[in-house]
Order: sequence, then structure tokens, then C-alpha cells
Amino acid sequence: MPTQPFIHLAGVAKTYGKGAKAHLAISDATFDVMPGELACLVGPSGCGKSTLLKILAGLHPHDAGTVKIGSDAVPFDPAKDIGMVFQQPLLLKWRTIIDNVLLPAEILGLPAKESRERARDLLALVGLKGAEDKRPYELSGGMQQRAAIARALVHDPKLVLMDEPFGALDALTREKMNLELLRIWKEAGKTILFVTHGISEAVFLGTRVVVFTAGPARMADDFAIDLPHPRTLDMKTQEAFGVYTRRIYKLLGMD
Repeated sequence: MPTQPFIHLAGVAKTYGKGAKAHLAISDATFDVMPGELACLVGPSGCGKSTLLKILAGLHPHDAGTVKIGSDAVPFDPAKDIGMVFQQPLLLKWRTIIDNVLLPAEILGLPAKESRERARDLLALVGLKGAEDKRPYELSGGMQQRAAIARALVHDPKLVLMDEPFGALDALTREKMNLELLRIWKEAGKTILFVTHGISEAVFLGTRVVVFTAGPARMADDFAIDLPHPRTLDMKTQEAFGVYTRRIYKLLGMD
């Protein structure tokens, strides 16, 4: 079992603007994510979860603290080593599904033949075998998001960042996508950091949950989720699941 964290944050802070217009986005975020974990960041809208993902992706600098990703012996390149999935699939409507999945590989200049084979394998993994040559408008919202997950994995990143990827889906599709994500995570063997404002979703998906509160933004807790795998929807009715959700409700002042 790995003993060194894959993601290490200590005292990370981020403020937008200066003076009277300064806005504290993150206050003292401190937690570790081990290799292969699916860690969930949960909290209300505007509490800094997405900002933290942008810092980890190299899109925003942090103002204070320490951010480490990967092994010190292997330089971490955000462009090559991170895959991202957003709330909207953001598929290019004029490209086929497989060509949408191939976009990161093309940008990085990866070998075309091998990348196309990997894209086909990933589309099969996410349940889209046979949809390779369809256009985005021919797929449902859930199917489009599956394609977005395949796109995030096509260049074989070490870390996948997911920013409320199922937030725009209806409740039933969202439940199904939660189950699918757990299956994909197990089969792909990636480290995933998943942002959500759904308390039940965070507990159901996560091997650990990091809780952020608003006003002012701060990290309130970080704890492991000791529920067995494979996860099943009936777990949500069990007392152990309720203990975790009530802990988060209390932290968010909703008890």
C-alpha cells in the first residue's frame, strides 16, 4: 500500500482582489489524498471548491501554503498529468464522439493510432461502444458526460479533477452516473478529486470527504469514509451512511 500522499496541501489560501474588494476564496486548506483514492470536496456554492481544483490544475496560483502533487522524483506536468471533467460536457458539436475524446491526445501530440485505439477502449469502458461516430446532439446528457469522462482519461493522466460533473443531470441519471463513475474509477485505477455540493453524493462516492463551509470560506473537516466496495444504492438507507451525512450536515450548520 502507498505510504506517501499523491496530493498534499498544507495551509493553502487564495484571495481574489485587493483592499476593500478582496474576496477570500480559500482559507487554510490542509489535507492529503493517497494514490488511487476518490476524494470528494463538498460544500455550498461559492465556498472555494472549484478554485481549489483550478489551483491543482495549474490554472490559478495560490497565495499561501504548500501544494504538492505526485512524487518529487517525477516532475508533475499539469498539461499531461491531469484530466478534467466539468459540469457541462463541453463537447464540440461538429466533431464525432471519438474525435471529441481524442482532443487532448491531439493537443499533446500523442501517437494517433495508439490514441485512437485507447479512445475506443475508453468509450467501451464508459458504456459508449457503438457511439464512436455519433455527434453530441445524438446522445443524452448522461451519455455526453460519459464521453467527457473518456476524454479526460485518453492521455492517461495521473490525476482526474471533476467539478460537479453530474450537477446538470436529472436525479435518476445522476444516481446511475454515480454508480458508473465508481465502476470506471475501479477499472481505470486513477486518483480522482470530485467536487460536489451534494452531501449524499460525496459520502456515496468518496473514500474520503473534505468539507468546506462558506462565510468566510474555510475548510471544516477531512475524514475517511469507511463503507465497503462495491457501493450500492441501498447503502444510503443504512445507519453507517447516515452517520457520515449527519456529520457533514452539522459542519454546514444544517442539523
